Amino acid sequence: MEKFHPYLYLGFIPGFGEYPNVLYTWVVMAFLIAASLLVTRALQTIPYGGQNVFETLFEAVASFMEGTLGPAGRPYFPLVFTLGVYLFLSNVMGILPGFMSPTSNINTNIGCALTVFLATHYVGFKQSGWGYLKHFTGPIIWLAPLMVPIELISHFARPLSLTLRLFGNITGEDLVLAVLMLLCLQVYLPLPWAMQMFAIFGSFIQAFVFVLLTMIYIAGSLEGHEHDEHGHEAAHAH
Repeated sequence: MEKFHPYLYLGFIPGFGEYPNVLYTWVVMAFLIAASLLVTRALQTIPYGGQNVFETLFEAVASFMEGTLGPAGRPYFPLVFTLGVYLFLSNVMGILPGFMSPTSNINTNIGCALTVFLATHYVGFKQSGWGYLKHFTGPIIWLAPLMVPIELISHFARPLSLTLRLFGNITGEDLVLAVLMLLCLQVYLPLPWAMQMFAIFGSFIQAFVFVLLTMIYIAGSLEGHEHDEHGHEAAHAH
C-alpha cells in the first residue's frame, strides 16, 4: 500500500510510494548540479547575477567558519557548505504543493548525521593520528575507565541527536502545512502564506543548527592537534 501524502501527485513513478524521499533528494541534487553548472560556465572577474549570489554565500559561510574553526577549518568548507545548502533546500521543499521534504523522512537524516559522525572522527585521526584517542581517556590517565564509557556514549549520541532534531521539526512543519492547506482548499480560503513564511524561516534555522553542530564537532576533533602543535612550537622556542 502506497503511503499517502497530502501533496502527492507523483505516485505513477515506479517505487515512488515506498521511497519518495529518495526521489525528492535527487530533485535537490539535480537542482544544485544544474545551478552550479550554470554559474560556473562563464566566470567573471567582477561577479554578477548567479555568480554574485554564490560568491556572497561562499564568503558568508567561510567567514562564519573562520570564526568557529579558525584557519584549520578551511579544508572542511566543502562539507559544511554542501550540507547547509542541501539541508535548507530539502527542508523548504515541503512548502511546495506536490512535494515533500526529504528531511521529513528519518532515513535521509540518518544518512546526513552518519556522514557528519564519520567525517568528524576521520578529521580527528587524520590530524592527530592515534593520539586522537586521548579525547576519550580524559586529562588524567587513571580516570580513563570512567571517562571512556562517558565519551563513547556522548559521541554515539551525536548522530541520534542530529537525526531526531531535524526529523521532528521538519515533519511537524510539513504536517501543519498539510492540514492548513487541506482546510484552505475545502473552504476556499487563500493559502496560509504566513505559515509558509514561518516554515521557510524554520527550515533555515534547522539547517543552520545542523551545520553549526557539525562545525563544533569538527572543532572538538581538531583540539588535540592544535594543542600538540602549540606544544611543539613551545619546545622549539625553548
